[in-house]
Amino acid sequence: MSSYRHLSCGWLWRLCVVLLKLSLSLAGPLQSLNRTECTAKGPASYILVFTGHWSPQAFPKQYPLFRPPAQWSKLVALSHNRHFQLWKEGAPASAGVQNFAEFGVTVEIMKGAKEARKRRAVGAMYRTAGVPNGIGHSSTELLMLPRTPLLSLMVKVIPSPDWFVGADSLDLCDGNQWKEEVTLDLQPYDAGTDSGFTFSSPNFPSSPPENITQITSQMPNHPANSFYYPRLKNLPPMASIKLTRQRRQPNRQAVISNHILPNSIIPQRFSSTPLDCEVSMWSSWGLCLGPCSKGGVRHRTRYILLPPANTGDPCPELEEQAECVPHSCLKRP
Repeated sequence: MSSYRHLSCGWLWRLCVVLLKLSLSLAGPLQSLNRTECTAKGPASYILVFTGHWSPQAFPKQYPLFRPPAQWSKLVALSHNRHFQLWKEGAPASAGVQNFAEFGVTVEIMKGAKEARKRRAVGAMYRTAGVPNGIGHSSTELLMLPRTPLLSLMVKVIPSPDWFVGADSLDLCDGNQWKEEVTLDLQPYDAGTDSGFTFSSPNFPSSPPENITQITSQMPNHPANSFYYPRLKNLPPMASIKLTRQRRQPNRQAVISNHILPNSIIPQRFSSTPLDCEVSMWSSWGLCLGPCSKGGVRHRTRYILLPPANTGDPCPELEEQAECVPHSCLKRP
């Protein structure tokens, strides 16, 4: 009986091992295919158009008007595969991402891309011209290869401590064919390397550095934050990108590259964001004016920190008075 039980257990164990190996062999290729495997027969050419929607109507709080006014840095884009990552939400920023998010400098990003290209993890690096206003366009042509079908990009928000918009590992290949058109709305991100709350905050390094996080209408949850709009569930898109596949003709070079599109292209229009009035704390009570025993009053004031905009809640009273109390009375000589 013991021999029979031992034989049965051994047979079942070998069967489990065989089934496990079979499931792993099937799951591995499927997972790789679903993630980044591109079996397209050849490269694909795309026109990438970046559009800024950063307007004082959509983002009225502390909207930068000068020194410098609201604008966008150059766009930096990399084609790559799953063995490379330019940036990722929830992960720490690399030195290259930090320098770009804080200062708009691309030297470290280019250095890292060249090293990754030696490992065949990165295909090419592209840049567009900066946009000198919050609303505007820039574009460039991309050549995507099947071995590097993912696209990551960043654009710095100017001015800002370390804020940017971007896309992480956008897959332009769908199995054995390239996608014809991709449109993506972009939201602001905090690189986690500078602790500023507002567009014009001075440089104050985060110690220790934090992970990259998306900025929302309520995160960071602080009234001083330039994107703090507690009445909104979601921020309107700050920018967007559109990728359109181009049909190349033999022996013909594309004429569109690294330029600002004409103003005849009108960006999307979004509803105006209501901005409620913000006032300071009350001052301390002043001394009593008038007779202290009867009819005397004292005053306190506050001032406007942020005026309302786009039908936001109006400002409350800025002055308040109350009856005197004995300790606030002026004594006559």
